[in-house]
Amino acid sequence: MASCTTTFPHPVQLAQYTSPIGRMTLAASPDGLVGAWFVGQKYEPSFLPQLPEDEEASRCLALAARWLDCYFGKAEPDQFPALPLAPSGSPFRQTIWRLLKSIPYGTTTTYGALAARAAEQLGKSHLSAQAVGGAVGHNPLSIFLACHRVVAADGRLTGYAGGLDRKVWLLRHEGLAITADGTSLCR
Repeated sequence: MASCTTTFPHPVQLAQYTSPIGRMTLAASPDGLVGAWFVGQKYEPSFLPQLPEDEEASRCLALAARWLDCYFGKAEPDQFPALPLAPSGSPFRQTIWRLLKSIPYGTTTTYGALAARAAEQLGKSHLSAQAVGGAVGHNPLSIFLACHRVVAADGRLTGYAGGLDRKVWLLRHEGLAITADGTSLCR
């Protein structure tokens, strides 16, 4: 397991969640959900400072589990509970992660399109798709910030810290057609 470069500004409370595609570790602080990783995924942190029992963090973890129940139960996205998200990262990563949150359920976007939107928001003339890919790959909130909905310009399914098999499953779960070999979106 690769260690995560994400630092948490304060200790977190942890919970485990069993999804149809593997166990997940959820981490919350009093400010909100700070992490959601598939056990063993790339960039899963090797150490998180533990927070003693905290009412807000406990409430957030319970909401996160309900949110995931709704997601995996195929509830309509407007039926998901409101959940405070508090990922820790650089201003650039925060910008990319906000854009991930805005990708609608059942749709995809490309790394290049995200780069163009981020450049506009950051007042830059251009950002590389590779830089955006790095921020997407280090997303600490799998599923909650929908990095699985980002694909290559040609529709290929590339990069997912939780594994490409999970990315395929998640996209199919959201109703997207994937090629039989699981390598790209059907066109």
